[in-house]
Amino acid sequence: MDNFIEIRDVVKQYDGHLALDHVSMNVPRGCIYGLLGPNGAGKTSLIRIINRITHQDSGTVMLDGRPITDDDVAHIGYLPEERGLYKKMKVGDQIVYLARLKGMDKTTAQNEMLQWLERFDLSEWRDKKLEALSKGMQQKVQFIATVIHRPQLLIFDEPFSGFDPVNADQLKVEILRLKQEGSTVLFSTHNMESVEAICEQITLINHSRVVLEGHVDDIRQQHKQGILAVDLAKGETLQPNDAMFTILPPAMGSRETQVRLNQGIAMHDAIAWLNDHYSLTGFHEILPSMHDIFINTVKAQDHE
Repeated sequence: MDNFIEIRDVVKQYDGHLALDHVSMNVPRGCIYGLLGPNGAGKTSLIRIINRITHQDSGTVMLDGRPITDDDVAHIGYLPEERGLYKKMKVGDQIVYLARLKGMDKTTAQNEMLQWLERFDLSEWRDKKLEALSKGMQQKVQFIATVIHRPQLLIFDEPFSGFDPVNADQLKVEILRLKQEGSTVLFSTHNMESVEAICEQITLINHSRVVLEGHVDDIRQQHKQGILAVDLAKGETLQPNDAMFTILPPAMGSRETQVRLNQGIAMHDAIAWLNDHYSLTGFHEILPSMHDIFINTVKAQDHE
């Protein structure tokens, strides 16, 4: 898979504050890529550079194999964390107006607007002023305005902010659909469940530097801690085995028994031993969540 975005040694300073310290990352074409990090880490600075809102002090940003230019902005859909629409403007007129700013002709923009409003159950609000809509509905309008011109690159900064779980799930479905239609998606979020649900790869920035990057599945495998969940036949209770594992406190709401394998104990050996000594009805390895990996990685760097 070739890279649609290539960032090489990007540096950005503001009044003596180093926002980005030689940041590099590759976003493959057609990928949903997570840009993660705590507040103030440098994520928004990088997003603004890609969008040509500001410029890096040094380093390069490549789009589709060449240096990015101001003209490329027409092919980018950007949903900023701080939303900005015209409160007094009608919903339909606003979407068409913003689509035409991105180069769409009026007829195509109107047709696409109608289809998107129907998809988000907003058709009856087309001729209402934006201020008449709830915050969640306004967020949907902003999303439509971001994607309506079918950009090659979509950049979402905290796209799920302000959405209830039902609408957040709908947004995830639409992001996945846009990816299937050929868009490359870069988004920044604090919602680690969303990262696990839709991201293929991530870069984690902390204190202006890249501290973790790679495929989500690979990262979870690399950070696993030898924890095994086991189900035993009814009436059986797992007994301690200091030579092989430590029994962990039960997870809230779970009837599984979880154990942490001792150093040097292979997962398959532990399963074989359990199967020999108990009526083992099920088992699976527990991988750390992206939330836990995020917290532990940031804390580890903060204490270096």
